[in-house]
Amino acid sequence: MHILDKILLHKQKEVEERKGLFPTKLLEQSTYFTGKPVSLKKYILRPDKSGIIAEIKRKSPSKGNINPYVSIEKTSIGYMQAGASALSVLTDYEFFGGTNEDLKTARKFNFCPILRKDFIIDEYQIIEAKSIGADVILLIAAALTPERLKQLAEFAKSFDLEVLMEVHNEEELQSNIIESVDLIGVNNRNLKTFEVSIENSIRLAPLIPEQYIKVSESGISDPQKIVELSNHGFQGFLMGEHFMHHSRPEKACYDFIHELKVLKQGSTKPVETIK
Repeated sequence: MHILDKILLHKQKEVEERKGLFPTKLLEQSTYFTGKPVSLKKYILRPDKSGIIAEIKRKSPSKGNINPYVSIEKTSIGYMQAGASALSVLTDYEFFGGTNEDLKTARKFNFCPILRKDFIIDEYQIIEAKSIGADVILLIAAALTPERLKQLAEFAKSFDLEVLMEVHNEEELQSNIIESVDLIGVNNRNLKTFEVSIENSIRLAPLIPEQYIKVSESGISDPQKIVELSNHGFQGFLMGEHFMHHSRPEKACYDFIHELKVLKQGSTKPVETIK
């Protein structure tokens, strides 16, 4: 069975269990539920930010454990101090080791856009995302029919949440050009082979309509790649593993963003580091 199919099958069972344990009426009592979400679109376009959506990911199906004991508080604060535009927090436990509490912790210590990174297949998960303090949800085109993706996107908009739609190929992109999506992310990882190449982003870039913020996801480990992707119209860059493989992800993020600034300025000054 394809890994995405395994994840979705498990997610269906998980969602049904959570509905019984945490009814929507309970979720709606959260202190975050009435809060106004922070716009990821605006933060990505801010000139004082890097465009990087820095991710907290404990493990993955393809890599196993990456950083299972990461401090959410220290890393999330450090990411934002380093100049990241936003945070992405994995909340899937079975395959990625994340929890809703991880996102709540990041929300507690940061006023910035936070993406709930999960496999959303049900309206319940969108209400849940709002209740834990998320500003943005991810909808994966490969996991949903175009009709279902549209329904979920419109439901998210009813809570003022922004929607990042993830595509892997031209077919997924062309089938899901809808007004209720705010950002379109191109995943550079092949779901079948797990091979990663930013050429996937470059190939699809001209096909993404101008009204969407373009986000390149996965496989970015060199600041030069961000410069290259920027030249193809990408404004957002979702990065996780490159930072999370370090014992201090926030320091890796700082060094990366500083080097990126140097590149953009055309400077030859040595890169400063956090002591």
